[in-house]
Amino acid sequence: MNLLESIRERAKNNKRRIVLPEGTSERTVKAAHIILQEEIADLILLGNLDEIARLEKEFGLDLSKAEKIDPRFSPKKELYIDRLVDLRKSKGLSREDAEKLLVQDIYYGPMMIFMGDADGEVSGAEHTTADTVRPALQIVKTAPGISVVSGAMIMVTRKPELGHHGVFVFADVAITPNPTADQLAEIAICSAETAKVIAGISDPKVALLSFSTKGSAEHELAEKVIQATAIAKAKRPDLNFDGELQADAALIEKVGQKKSPGSPVAGFANVLVFPDLQAGNIGYKLVERLGDAEAVGPILQGLGAPINDLSRGCSVNDIVNLVAITSNQASAGK
Repeated sequence: MNLLESIRERAKNNKRRIVLPEGTSERTVKAAHIILQEEIADLILLGNLDEIARLEKEFGLDLSKAEKIDPRFSPKKELYIDRLVDLRKSKGLSREDAEKLLVQDIYYGPMMIFMGDADGEVSGAEHTTADTVRPALQIVKTAPGISVVSGAMIMVTRKPELGHHGVFVFADVAITPNPTADQLAEIAICSAETAKVIAGISDPKVALLSFSTKGSAEHELAEKVIQATAIAKAKRPDLNFDGELQADAALIEKVGQKKSPGSPVAGFANVLVFPDLQAGNIGYKLVERLGDAEAVGPILQGLGAPINDLSRGCSVNDIVNLVAITSNQASAGK
């Protein structure tokens, strides 16, 4: 059983309620059909009910087991409006403006999670990343002790001798352009949890990457990584972190142990934390394209509830996989 099969199987064994705001998207309803047939999750589709029914008929789908809600006419709309006004009163949100937000599927979904009516959300087939993340931050906010949202990619490589049988977690690849040392430490901690919950890596070995290894170069960029490593170790002494490490020192035992002798991470890393978004995004795409690796994600980290963002170029299968991942995150949080 490969990693994605394992993720789907875990989701089936502990089904969660996942809301799909883009219920009138062709790819979303096709994915919903597969998810329901395979019993990966219980689904809530948001959108115009007539349009959902039309798509179901047009493509020969069976969405009968999904709950379908048009936010404009939901019997819980007034309750949700009251709670959103209360939640955002410090920002001066009026009841009229709250109603304008909650008739939008992208706001209604996170509100369902906040109210306990759903366990997670997958969006992004039609919406931008900003459209998905903004309502999530306004409503479910970040997780306790975390101030930054990041995006992790699970990389399944053809190098079983490296990482966790060839599997790695890369972060941040999607959200925060230039994290501070504190934020980088939080990203490292969240990435270790993603490794355990999603990638099946029971013993995350987290390398904080740089162009320098253990003082081989002196620069403020390397110093930020050194500080982040110290912060992560102090916050989570139960996890294995090492940095600053160059990529080869993180991956290759001979190199890593020469430069950081006795380190449980150097040469054995299975979680790679990049110093900024440019490096992370470039890095995962190089590994994917030149190394013929499979990239799964991105998986949003640091939010107070499992809410994940698709690429607008996603396939139906991408949606199915991300729903399974989101369900796994929700199960871990219970």
